[in-house]
Amino acid sequence: MREIIFDTETTGLESKVDRIIEIGGIELMNHFPTGRTIHIYINPADRKVHPDALAVHGITDDFLRDKPKFADVVDEIRQFFEGARWVAHNATFDMGFINAEFARLGIEPVSPEWVTDTLSLARRKNPMGPNSLDALCRRYGIDNSHRTKHGALLDSELLAEVYIEMIGGRQTALGFGSAAKSQVTEIDEDDVPLEALSRTNPLPSRLDPEAAAAHGKLVLAMGDKAIWNKYRQ
Repeated sequence: MREIIFDTETTGLESKVDRIIEIGGIELMNHFPTGRTIHIYINPADRKVHPDALAVHGITDDFLRDKPKFADVVDEIRQFFEGARWVAHNATFDMGFINAEFARLGIEPVSPEWVTDTLSLARRKNPMGPNSLDALCRRYGIDNSHRTKHGALLDSELLAEVYIEMIGGRQTALGFGSAAKSQVTEIDEDDVPLEALSRTNPLPSRLDPEAAAAHGKLVLAMGDKAIWNKYRQ
């Protein structure tokens, strides 16, 4: 199973007017990172970064000025995500922005059936919370001390570790099927299969004559249709 753990940073909170300015993603195959990543900064055109958003991610308008527009990188993004599940923390937010950007370019939205929300998963596993990414890192012993600001690629890397732990830890990705195949060895022509052992003289019955006679009477009393008649000798 192929999944992309991803995150976005935006100019603000309103997907209808605000824009994506950063996207980062980590590819997982059967819950293991493959080493493939995507990380793109995006020029939001005429939309300025809101001060509240700037305080969160620290990405300035000046920094974004020479970056490509979303339309210039949409093919790269879609190619990276093609055929994979989209996995994000509070996916409603991120997918709202992704689909809004797609809609501006006349591209079909990503269907919800292709999306996994790790926040919903965390709330089911830890209903008392808190379930922020930082809180989940603490809960699962993941070092996030280098996370001083939000960043799409860094947050994706942390979320990938959190996600793997939430779905059962590394043992979920051991690939027992593949491992089992790798452990199968060919049988030597000289190897002779063991034959089933059989006794020369069968063991005596544990049923004594009196018990056997009593059982016979009971079966006769049941009539000709009694199922026990099939086992009478």
